[in-house]
Amino acid sequence: MLVVTAALFFIGIVFISYHQVVFSSFVFIGLIVLFITNKEKRFITSLLLSFLIGFVVFIVSNYFIGTMTLSKEFEIILNRFFLVFILIGIVFHSHLYKKKVTWYNAKPDWKNPIVLPFHKVNIFWFWLIGIVVNGIVYLFFIFQKDVEYIASLFWFCLFFSLLNAVFEEVIWRGVMLSAINENISRGFAILVTSVGFGLLHLAIGFSFPLSLLISVAGVIYALITLKTNSIYPSIVFHIVINIGMVYSGFIM
Repeated sequence: MLVVTAALFFIGIVFISYHQVVFSSFVFIGLIVLFITNKEKRFITSLLLSFLIGFVVFIVSNYFIGTMTLSKEFEIILNRFFLVFILIGIVFHSHLYKKKVTWYNAKPDWKNPIVLPFHKVNIFWFWLIGIVVNGIVYLFFIFQKDVEYIASLFWFCLFFSLLNAVFEEVIWRGVMLSAINENISRGFAILVTSVGFGLLHLAIGFSFPLSLLISVAGVIYALITLKTNSIYPSIVFHIVINIGMVYSGFIM
C-alpha cells in the first residue's frame, strides 16, 4: 500500500507540473481513497496530500506571475519564494495531527560514517569531496563566461542560491524527511523525498531525465542529513550547486 501511495504522489507531482488538471484530480481522489481505507498510514497519506495541495497553490501563483511584465530574474526569485506555500501545507498538516515540526535543526555530527559493502566513508570527507567535485565540474562551464556576465548575475545568484537551497532543503530534507522517517522507515523516507525532489524540477522546465538525475542528488543530500543529524551541510552543498547552475547557464 505504501508503494501505491508513493507512486500516486510522484504521478501527482508530474501531472501538476504539466498542468494536467483532470489527471491530477484522479491522483487526489486516489490518495483520498487511500486515506479513508488505510487508517494505519493516514498520517503519511495526508502528509503527501498536503504537499500536493501546497504544490497546486505554488503552480497557480506562478501562473499569475507569468501573466505580469517582470524581469526574468525577479520572476525566478518569486518562483522560488512561492515554495513557501508547500512548506505551509506540510507544516499545517503536522499541526493538525498535533505533532511537533522537526527538521534536523542541529549542529552537524560528523562522527557517523557511510557504510558501504567493503568500506566505510567518513561523512565529512564525503560531503567535502562532493562539493569540490561538483565545483570543479561547474567551473569548467563558468570559465567559458566573460567577467561582465558573471558580475551582472552576482546579486541574482546570491538571492536565488540562498532562497532555493533553504526552502528546498527545509521542505525535503527537513520536514518531509523527518516526518516520514519517524513514522515509516528511513529507506522509504529517502526514496519519497529524493524522487519527489527531483520530479519537482519539472515545474521549472527541467526535462524528465534531468529531473530523475537530480533525484540522485536528493539521495546524497538525504544521506548527509541523516548521518550528520543536521540539515545545514546539505544546505551548504545545495547552495554551491545552485551557484554553479546559475553561472553555468542552467537557470537563466
